[in-house]
Amino acid sequence: MSVLGAGHSTGGGCDEATALGPAEALGTEEGEKPGALRQMWRYRSWDVPQIPAEAPRTQKAITKSGLQHLAPPPPTPGAPCSEPERQIRSTVDWSESATYGEHIWFETNVSGDFCYVGEQYCVAKMLQKSVSRRKCAACKIVVHTPCIEQLEKINFRCKPSFRESGSRNIREPTFVRHHWVHRRRQDGKCRHCGKGFQQKFTFHSKEIVAISCSWCKQAYHSKVSCFMLQQIEEPCSLGVHAAVVIPPTWILRARRPQNTLKASKKKKRASFKRKSSKKGPEEGRWRPFIIRPTPSPLMKPLLVFVNPKSGGNQGAKIIQSFLWYLNPRQVFDLSQGGPKEALEMYRKVHNLRILACGGDGTVGWILSTLDQLRLKPPPPVAILPLGTGNDLARTLNWGGGYTDEPVSKILSHVEEGNVVQLDRWDLRAEPNPDAGPEERDEGATDRLPLDVFNNYFSLGFDAHVTLEFHESREANPEKFNSRFRNKMFYAGTAFSDFLMGSSKDLAKHIRVVCDGTDLTPKIHDLKPQCIVFLNIPRYCAGTMPWGHPGEHHEFEPQRHDDGYLEVIGFTMTSLAALQVGGHGERLTQCREVVLTTSKAIPVQVDGEPCKLAASRIRIALRNQATMVQKAKRRSAAPLHSDQQPVPEQLRVQVSRVSMHDYEALHYDKEQLKEASVPLGTVVVPGDSDLELCRAHIERLQQEPEGAGAKSPTCQKLSPKWCFLDATTASRFYRIDRAQEHLNYVTEIAQDEIYILDPELLGASARPDLPTPTSPLPTSPCSPTLRSLPGDTAPPKGEELIEAAKRNNFCKLQELHRAGGDLMHRDEQSRTLLHHAVSTGSKDVVRYLLDHAPPEILDAVEENGETCLHQAAALGQRTICHYIVEAGASLMKTDQQGDTPRQRAEKAQDTELAAYLENRQHYQMVQREDQETAV
Repeated sequence: MSVLGAGHSTGGGCDEATALGPAEALGTEEGEKPGALRQMWRYRSWDVPQIPAEAPRTQKAITKSGLQHLAPPPPTPGAPCSEPERQIRSTVDWSESATYGEHIWFETNVSGDFCYVGEQYCVAKMLQKSVSRRKCAACKIVVHTPCIEQLEKINFRCKPSFRESGSRNIREPTFVRHHWVHRRRQDGKCRHCGKGFQQKFTFHSKEIVAISCSWCKQAYHSKVSCFMLQQIEEPCSLGVHAAVVIPPTWILRARRPQNTLKASKKKKRASFKRKSSKKGPEEGRWRPFIIRPTPSPLMKPLLVFVNPKSGGNQGAKIIQSFLWYLNPRQVFDLSQGGPKEALEMYRKVHNLRILACGGDGTVGWILSTLDQLRLKPPPPVAILPLGTGNDLARTLNWGGGYTDEPVSKILSHVEEGNVVQLDRWDLRAEPNPDAGPEERDEGATDRLPLDVFNNYFSLGFDAHVTLEFHESREANPEKFNSRFRNKMFYAGTAFSDFLMGSSKDLAKHIRVVCDGTDLTPKIHDLKPQCIVFLNIPRYCAGTMPWGHPGEHHEFEPQRHDDGYLEVIGFTMTSLAALQVGGHGERLTQCREVVLTTSKAIPVQVDGEPCKLAASRIRIALRNQATMVQKAKRRSAAPLHSDQQPVPEQLRVQVSRVSMHDYEALHYDKEQLKEASVPLGTVVVPGDSDLELCRAHIERLQQEPEGAGAKSPTCQKLSPKWCFLDATTASRFYRIDRAQEHLNYVTEIAQDEIYILDPELLGASARPDLPTPTSPLPTSPCSPTLRSLPGDTAPPKGEELIEAAKRNNFCKLQELHRAGGDLMHRDEQSRTLLHHAVSTGSKDVVRYLLDHAPPEILDAVEENGETCLHQAAALGQRTICHYIVEAGASLMKTDQQGDTPRQRAEKAQDTELAAYLENRQHYQMVQREDQETAV
């Protein structure tokens, strides 16, 4: 029997009481409930006013279940009344009219989730037609768009993100209640009985299997034996990330002062002047929300700033994940107005940390805002790198870009990261009075794009290429909408600039003085085409131009907190060597630079280019920013208890996974393990990190017989392989190669290490073996051959086609072993793979991909369709994964000129179309990498 019926949200949310009958589940009427119980519900909650005298049916459901404190609070005095038709919000409302417990909606294409309002209130069911769906990012319920208004009727609200400022002391300690939500699908295990949540039907299931809290993520079976009534009123711990979550009890909605309302017209100017003279305009103006933190040495409250424009669509998607794990009022979209307002509001929060999600420019924006606000002490800034480049993120061990690491692990890294310092440098440019009028350039500017840099300041060849790219993109933005085109443009501009030699005379037009020493003669001798003033070790998407000077050199190793800049010159030879591990010409390390240019020269500041007129530029240390460096750590949930000593040696089995299996199965750990191919066994020290383990794995295939490898294949590992973390509860995820030194082997594996090899081929591309093998799950067919090839005539092609049509995997396998030709075609030129796709047989498709010649992938029937065209038109997502990762071309067109992506769009499968477009770009970039490998 369901305990809550449809879902309760406590701590200020409401319950879906009327929808699926919680009163029957709880079994109490208002008249039957003792007065003490009613008072317990009322007084043990925080800041919950009485039920408004509207919606009598909803009131009755709430009082029946004894949950009076779940009712929505009345509007704040002085706040405008809400409109009858409320706006569907996709962002957090910070106005004084913000609705208590308001959902944050995003469009979703998920069709399997049952509408949360229930059949009784579902508008789409009444209309009997397909309508769009929306998903709340904060509590993860899914409803039809027309059904959002029905949530008001059943009184179900989202987890509260703030509290009202009542008449009692705002400093009074308060606690957060659970926000219980019913789930028809739930991962993990029940917190009470430890058993999994059995779901008979994955899609369109009406049965409620679990009750989970959207704050702490605890989940229970929806039955009295696991979830009991007293748990509804228990305080919530806020889960494993409680140290970084800002509780809703800290955020108060302020009441507008009454005297301000009465005298706003008469005293508006005078009042502003008085306030500004005492506190300044920022502190003096009234805000609808105020922060009243309860300091704790164990807490490290986090503010998350996301630039949705970074990394394609990564930023927009990752916002939704943070809204689920955190309080929505600690997650900010930088496209909605920048970081200043949020930092100003949270400035008094003790131990505050910041997570900047974006590129290096986003990080610089936040650091400059912190400088303006002069917060004491300044909160340390962590980085989630989105997009490309990300040299500062690489320096602080956050990697070169976001792959698919769970947000939960990112939050743990931010909480446990080390606080370090980062030098920041002032740039002051003024016109060069000694430059003649003939050196002036009408297209040049006297102002630098930024007056502070964190990474580097450069002039010459690299700045010229970047400037041409930016100018072309501003003039024709529609031509720069893909990463592939951008890379091609960069390459073309660099090549033409090299041929024209536009920067070869750079040394003739500059004078460089570092700490009083004139380096101009040295620069004349070197004749560099580019000079870089570098603050961090990384430059140009991960290269290390300073290198690692030995003890016999006059230079010190580079650091980002030593108050010194590294000055480096690049010739064309050293620029080319930089991409293969070389370094530039080290000129000096200094604290102050005076750079004088005698003509207009392209320069760039942290990637922002301009053509600077003849100028005198001074570079000096500005201050040090406080940053969070990702620490090398033992996992928060280690495989071995911290009390157990680390073994001297670890003997682990290494298994590799193809990209095609990873894309299709990374959310199904058991199936992915079955699909993996054993590579061999390695023995490493017990405290090894992944960097050391990589060396052992790469030596594995160099030894005779693969060092005991069990794999039947001789295919070597590709240079692009990476480790997979198999320790998370729900899925595997990739580990950035740049972060391998931060992870121990024991963190990602117990007895077996899994690695992802994006170039792992199917069985058809491997050498012939005595016994056909593949990473397919065990066949239900008997493995014994009925007859050897040659004993009887090979099977006819019609038999193979019939087996593929009827989804008879065993028969097809038997016919193939008997000598059947997997490349056979019918009268319409349709291959066996075409027939297998049309019937949706995943086992047959995988068998053909692993055993048929690779030509089958792009074979076309008489209408010009490949098997991928057909799978895309049918919306077969998993089969599309299989075919794409097996190597099928995504650029082939049918007789109508459509690619597989366009066929998916015509079938109105937007998610599949987006996936195919993504893989198409990846295929194009990969082809480019292969063509320009030299």
